[in-house]
Order: sequence, then structure tokens, then C-alpha cells
Amino acid sequence: MSSQISRRLFLLQILLLFTACAGEEISNRQLEIVIGVISYGDAKQVIERFVRFRKFLGEKIGAFIQLEPAFNEKIAIERIQRRAWSLVFAPPGLATIASAQHQYLPLFPLQVEGNSRAIFIVRKNSPLKQLKDLQGKIVALGQPGSVTGYYFPLRNLLGLTLAEIIFAPTPRTVLELVVQGKAAAGAISLEEFNFYRIKLGAAEFRILFADSQNIPPGAVLIGPDIDTNRQELIRNYMKDAPLNLVQDVGYIPNAEPPKYQDIIPVIKQVTSIAERLNSKPVRLF
Repeated sequence: MSSQISRRLFLLQILLLFTACAGEEISNRQLEIVIGVISYGDAKQVIERFVRFRKFLGEKIGAFIQLEPAFNEKIAIERIQRRAWSLVFAPPGLATIASAQHQYLPLFPLQVEGNSRAIFIVRKNSPLKQLKDLQGKIVALGQPGSVTGYYFPLRNLLGLTLAEIIFAPTPRTVLELVVQGKAAAGAISLEEFNFYRIKLGAAEFRILFADSQNIPPGAVLIGPDIDTNRQELIRNYMKDAPLNLVQDVGYIPNAEPPKYQDIIPVIKQVTSIAERLNSKPVRLF
């Protein structure tokens, strides 16, 4: 009898040990926070920007903070769909998709200079004068997930037939395709245009068309797999973070998160014609 009791106690101890280990493993996983951000190929610079912020947030909430730069919006959407990112520093298109389709919660707006809007650029000596002149031409767009490089430009092009659409991996590539003559025009944000054209040396451009709709800023969003109490804890620590850390990563801690209700219908409209966009020619009807 005592031998059976000892055996049962031994089995119970083993079971409790496995249960404790499993609980500890789950607890450790919950303490891992992955920050997602788009790098457009400048991953090293992005990593350096987040060094102090990661240390601060990790110490405050007792978590291991990782940073995962994504090359562009296409990769970022995949990570958001899988809920692989706990915090996302997202431009407006990505923020809209994350919040409207994948239950991410916007916390703070990102810092922007002036109002953002979508534009089409051409080479300075291009004979094209207006948007309808792109009929039958090759146009460079950004990736799905970009408001200024993909969704708004496609809305502006509805009704036209293009020879081809080239989907550039980064805004800089859009400009390079236009410079090289591989695309007659390219879609990009006004801010990205002013930033990247300086990096292309003597290349000269002209704005063919500018969308009249101002676009709200991007946002910092928190993932749905973070429990409510920890969401509030992270929000509070980010709100009270030292100013230099806030400026490093570029959000506004004392402002309400942006609203994206005006972008959602445009995304739905463009998504409905997405399967036609790889055909040649591209009929945007």
C-alpha cells in the first residue's frame, strides 16, 4: 500500500513539475514584446533610433523588447496578419489595415511635418501634362499597404488603361524607375518625394498631379494579443517617457490617435480590383 502511495506521490510531483515548467514558459513568452517598423532598407539606422526606447520600455514593464524592421509594407502586412508584432510604428495605410482588419489598437499619432498627400511625379522634361496623359503608359506604384503609393494613386487612376504597373519595393525605387525611363510616372507621398529626390543627385522631377485629400499621420498601435492591463501599462509608460526617447522614435505622447474612417472605403475600393493589376494592359475600371 505504501509503495502505491509513494508511486502516486512521485507521479504527482512529476506532473506538478511539468505544469510549473509549462506555466513558466508561457509567462516568459508573454513578457516578450516585438516592435514592428518599416525600414525601406535603412534597418541599421532604424535599429539605432530605437536603442534607448527599447531599453526604457523593457525596464519599465519587465519585458524583453525586440525590434523587427520590415523592408516594406507588403512584409509588414504579413507580420500584422500573423499578429507577430506587439507594437507597430505604422504609416497611415498600414495603421488603417491593422486597426480595421486585425484588431490592433491605435495609441498615439506619429510625428509628421505638414499635411501628407499622394502625388504623381514625372521627369522634368516629360511631355505629360495631366493625369489622363498616363493612358497607355507604364506607371510605378508602391506596395499594398501604402496610402500614398498604392491606394490613393489607384483611386486617381480609375477609368484609365495603363500599359503596365510596376510595383516598386520602396519609395526611392519609384523615383529611380522614373529616372531610368522604365516608368513614365511614379506615385509617392510629397514628404517622401522631398526626402528621396535629394539622394538622387542631379535627377530633376516635376509633380504631375497632387491629390487634394490630406492624409492623417501614422500611428503607434498595440496588438490584440497583449492583455488589457499590460496595454494600459505600456500606454502610460509611453505617454510619460522622457522627451528625448519620444523624439528618437517619433510619436506624440499627448495627442489622441488618428482616425482612419476616410481611408477605409478607398482601401476596399482598390482591393476589389487588385487581381487585375498584374495584367498587361491594366484596365482600371
